[in-house]
Amino acid sequence: MIACRVIDETYVRVGGKWRYLWRAVDANGQMVDFRLTARRDVKAARAFLHKAIERVRLHRPVTIVTDKAHSYRRVIREINHRYDPHFDSIRHIDRKWRNNLIESDHAAMKRLLGYRQSFRSLRTAKATLSGIETIRTIKRGHIYNKQQGVKGEIEFIRGLFETAARP
Repeated sequence: MIACRVIDETYVRVGGKWRYLWRAVDANGQMVDFRLTARRDVKAARAFLHKAIERVRLHRPVTIVTDKAHSYRRVIREINHRYDPHFDSIRHIDRKWRNNLIESDHAAMKRLLGYRQSFRSLRTAKATLSGIETIRTIKRGHIYNKQQGVKGEIEFIRGLFETAARP
């Protein structure tokens, strides 16, 4: 089981409006999932958490660390009730300093986006953020079965594009 997931949201500008970028990482700093939404409410939190848990189907988190946003508490309670109504299978920790792992990760990602941190459309924002997260995952060494060093990263990415280009 995955011991812990850290979940938080930050904001980016898309089409002149602020949008929320929800991100989840595991205890090792490996990206689990991300999602871009217009709102920061219970509905968006529910959609993101369900997507993040389903993405890693074999491993349900034991602990989810968040900030003190009330939407998380409600959604985690709903998820626990769905799995087992009499037992909290996912523990929720909402201590502000415990999510420093993802807060510092937000800052590093925003440095990559540059000072404008703006996209013209939702489609380009999702594509760009997906690419950034993929490259950062490779750089951190969270990809297995690849050669070491820059040459290994290049070969891995080349293989990704060759697989995607096949009919």
